[in-house]
Amino acid sequence: MAQAADAARTVIVTVDDDPGVSRAVARDLRRRYGESYRIVRAESGESALEALRELKLRGDLVAVILADYRMPQMNGIEFLEQALDLYPGARRVLLTAYADTSAAIDAINVVDLDHYLLKPWDPPEEKLYPVLDDLLEAWRCSDYRPVPATKVIGHRWSARSSDVREFLARNQVPYRWYSRDEPEGQRLLAAAGQDGQRLPVVITPDGTPLVRPEAADLAAHVGLATTPTADFYDLVVIGGGPAGLGAAVYGASEGLRTVLVERSATGGQAGQSSRIENYLGFPDGVSGAQLTDRARRQATKFGAEILTAREVAGLEVNGAARTVRFSDGSQIAAHSVILATGVSYRRLEAPGADELSGRGVFYGSALTEAAACQGHDVYIVGGANSAGQAAMYLSRGAKSVTLLVRGADLTASMSHYLIQQIAESPNIFVRAHTVVEAAHGDNHLEQLTLRDTTSSQSELVDAQWLFVFIGAAPLTDWLDGTVLRDERGFILAGPDLTADGRPPADWELDRPPYHLETNIPGVFVAGDARAESAKRVASAVGEGAMAVMLVHRYLEQS
Repeated sequence: MAQAADAARTVIVTVDDDPGVSRAVARDLRRRYGESYRIVRAESGESALEALRELKLRGDLVAVILADYRMPQMNGIEFLEQALDLYPGARRVLLTAYADTSAAIDAINVVDLDHYLLKPWDPPEEKLYPVLDDLLEAWRCSDYRPVPATKVIGHRWSARSSDVREFLARNQVPYRWYSRDEPEGQRLLAAAGQDGQRLPVVITPDGTPLVRPEAADLAAHVGLATTPTADFYDLVVIGGGPAGLGAAVYGASEGLRTVLVERSATGGQAGQSSRIENYLGFPDGVSGAQLTDRARRQATKFGAEILTAREVAGLEVNGAARTVRFSDGSQIAAHSVILATGVSYRRLEAPGADELSGRGVFYGSALTEAAACQGHDVYIVGGANSAGQAAMYLSRGAKSVTLLVRGADLTASMSHYLIQQIAESPNIFVRAHTVVEAAHGDNHLEQLTLRDTTSSQSELVDAQWLFVFIGAAPLTDWLDGTVLRDERGFILAGPDLTADGRPPADWELDRPPYHLETNIPGVFVAGDARAESAKRVASAVGEGAMAVMLVHRYLEQS
């Protein structure tokens, strides 16, 4: 008997236009190989190709393809030639009558035929099974194993392809990248019925092709939760950075029905950091992705729900309930809300930068692009910790990394340990008093115009990679008219609301706002979105935990 296949879904495909012969072939194959392989039969070349495309999209393996030579519309050789594009590793067998042996011999050169069988082959124990056993053994020894992950077919300089890769990576979704120009990428596009003009094409583990998917659609297809399981909670946490994850862990662990809502990927800016070395308890450092993954698993272990790719559009007060509205019109409500929306990097205001975003110009570390920077000159705009961490990470493979800093040096906003590491790195350079004046390129970034702010002199440099870490813009516009903010959009809370000794207007409670409480009772803020916050991972996590403590106090007195 044949040995068990390495993969449970490995397939043997047979195609013959004669229904009686087709059933007989499938019957003989199932009798011998049915316990180890799935047998798929078709009665035309077109229907067999369609079956192969579906198998390809699902990630199934095809070990052997048996095709009858004499079929109308598409003969066996023509079919195997097209099947070769979908499954180049499958062993190919042509079923022929004695009169067609010359055609079968010619097919050895046309489709790299592995064997041809004369019909009829009775008894199969002598004329069919020994041949198939040898072919299956040869296939098992080859390297055609399945990729049990999401597949992304795109182009190196496709901005949307870059966005999708970053979304999957930051959400810890395993995926494999295929360039549109590679043979396997072309085979997958053909299987999905796409010509490669609209990228990226994402093929989910169940074989569903998604063309240029939006984040919410992509999240739903790769197993990320996007829909709440209830209408009402004790606590809604908005934002999945360190503050939000900290609040979710402490809220759920202390018995609150907790849901965390994140518009993109958990981790926030910290989640994009290649290495955080000054976080308590990690003397050897920890990557933002590792820290995020642990915090996310910890929150779900305690029972917190985590919703991904959900855009929050508004916050309303309805009696004792605090209602959170989503951009799609749906809503959830809770006794309390913690705003942990964090901040985003400001856009680079230089001609050409917007047009080349995702095509050489990236905001944040974009770690999925790091491998492509090998041996290249990389430029980084920014002088804070996030820029320094990215510089250290990229310097491992890049030819050079140049930090472009508007100020005189790095001391104003970067931690001392990072400044020392940068100074000791031979391929990291710091250009002070320098700004990007313009970005140039057709399909991707090719050059930068740099300007010295002291001398006003400009210089044109060759560059394919620019990573931007400038400033912090709070993601709080959706709170306009509801929650009080300062002139830069950061949320006011606690003492900042009572600077003149009086509570904010419309404050109806006898007590003043708690330390992290906004002008709406029961709505708290934690992390970078809070006015005058420390902008550090440890302080954000601490504020998330403190906000939960204040939520408990609020609920006890409500």
